[in-house]
Order: sequence, then C-alpha cells, then structure tokens
Amino acid sequence: MTVAPLADARAFFMFRDSLVDSGNNSYLATTAREQIGQSQSPLPYLSPELKGHKLLNGANFASSGIGILNDTGIQIVRQVPHPFLIILHFKCSRQLDYFEEYQRRVSGLIGAQKTGELVNKALVLITVGGNDFVNNYYLVPFSARSRQFTLPNCFSLFIIYDFIFQRLYKLGARQVLVTGTIPLGCVPAEQAMRSTDGGCSEELQRAAALYNPQLVEMIQGMNSEIDANVFIAANTQQMHMDFISDPQAYGFTTSKVACCGQGPNSGLGLCTVLSNLCPDRDHYAFWDLFHPSEKANRIIVQQIMSGSIQYMTPKNLTTLLAN
Repeated sequence: MTVAPLADARAFFMFRDSLVDSGNNSYLATTAREQIGQSQSPLPYLSPELKGHKLLNGANFASSGIGILNDTGIQIVRQVPHPFLIILHFKCSRQLDYFEEYQRRVSGLIGAQKTGELVNKALVLITVGGNDFVNNYYLVPFSARSRQFTLPNCFSLFIIYDFIFQRLYKLGARQVLVTGTIPLGCVPAEQAMRSTDGGCSEELQRAAALYNPQLVEMIQGMNSEIDANVFIAANTQQMHMDFISDPQAYGFTTSKVACCGQGPNSGLGLCTVLSNLCPDRDHYAFWDLFHPSEKANRIIVQQIMSGSIQYMTPKNLTTLLAN
C-alpha cells in the first residue's frame, strides 16, 4: 500500500524520546515527514544549523532515554539528584520550553501572527511511554520503582502527561499525533534478557497492554474538554504486533533478531562498528535492540496515515490534516 504525500508542506515538530530523535533512529520521523510534503527532516532544535528560514520547517526537540520519572534513563544521561517533581518538570517541560523559545525566534522572522498560523497548521508528533518501563520499572529485578508502585498505580502519572498535552495546546498545537508504547516485551533487547522460550516477555507485554488503552482514554477526555479532535492516538502496539506475530506476511525474515547488535537476538548493547550487521536490513523488523527498521516504520506510518479505528483514535492522520 502506498500513501500519497499531502499536497501542502507544513512545519513538523517532534517531542520526547529516541524513537523520534535525530540520530540513527529517526526512521519514523523521516517517513512521516515525507508524507506531509517536507523535503527535509526538521533539524534538532539545538543544532547551530537551525536558523533563518530553516526554522520554518519545524524542529526536533526529542531526546534519547527521556521519561516522566526522575530516574528514567539515568544509565544514558547522568542526572543531578533533585526532588521527583522538580526534575520531572525539567525533563518533560524543557522540550516545551524550547518550543516556546522557538516560536519567539520565528516571530522575529515572520511576525507573531504568521508564527501562530505556522504552529496551528503544523504536525506535532509526541512519543510517550516505554522508557519508564524498560529503563526504569523493569530495568532490574525488584527495582526501586517496582517496589514503590504496583503496575496499575504507575498510571497515576498520566496526570503529568495531561499537563504536558495541555501546555502543547496552549502553545498553539492543533494537530497532535500521540504514539503509545510498542510491544515492549517483544523487542530484541527484552527477548535476549528475559525470554526463556524464545517468546515475548509476558510481564512487559502486560505493562504495554495496561498502558496504551489508558493513554487513549486520556486523549479522548482531552479532546472532549476542548471540543475538538486536536489529539489523535496511534495504536503502535497493534501496528508492531501485526508484523511481530507474522513477519513473513510483511516481507520480513525475522521479528526476533535485530539487524545490528550482538549477543542473543543481536539484542545486547548498542549498534556499533564492532556489532554484527545483517546483510539486508529490509529482512529485519528491528534495526537494533529496541528500534524498528526503516521498512517496519514505513508500515507503521502507512497505518498512521490511513489506518482504521483499530489503529487510530479517533481518526487517522490523513483525515486530521485534511480538516
């Protein structure tokens, strides 16, 4: 299935973690960018090259390893200890602080009114969930967070997501695509570390199964409050499970082994020049220990653009952007 790009290019803004950052794992953002008519991916906001009229393409505010908990991703980025709510505000809100600063910079180029119009018409992509489970709650047996919260009680933290989405709306975002967690227990990293029979980790799968429906419920509530379908939710868990459960039907040889990595399932450690590299990445559903391959992300984006209610709530992206 091929989805034609939309006729009018628009700005593109990305927030949150490594599924959409500007490093080697930007396939999802790249493919989505093609579908909204952009010839170039938005640059990282802190890039010295992002200046002048390049700002009008949008910006990438995402940061690898980020979560909503203070200690999420601590093994990736060394954190200075702070009380939970203070560091939480810093980590989740810093990207939105930059978004606000971005708008001031663009206003200096084209004026406040046109900047508001640019942001209103832009596509905003935000990935939420995942890191707080794999890089925190389930990072080690009997982790501090798993002792502090039972799994369902973790989702009381949705109040923080609600705050983030409300601020996005106040900053002018009117077309926001929210992706939930992928099937956390089925990625090569978790299969390598947790699986004893070659299957997915049931515990992590349960976390994703609990998390994603509540994310959708929260988004529906927000749309109801503002009386408009500003936020749409992508069921990326189901999108992934389609080709994880039956990789051959989607042209993959395997959905268990990563294209680049080492150890069981090539799921241990980062992809480096010393890693095992597959001969043809298009045969692999996963590029590395956690991130889908470019081909897999193209399948995901097709569902985001034109998928049914099974995949997109309350509507797909093509319908949202056509309004």
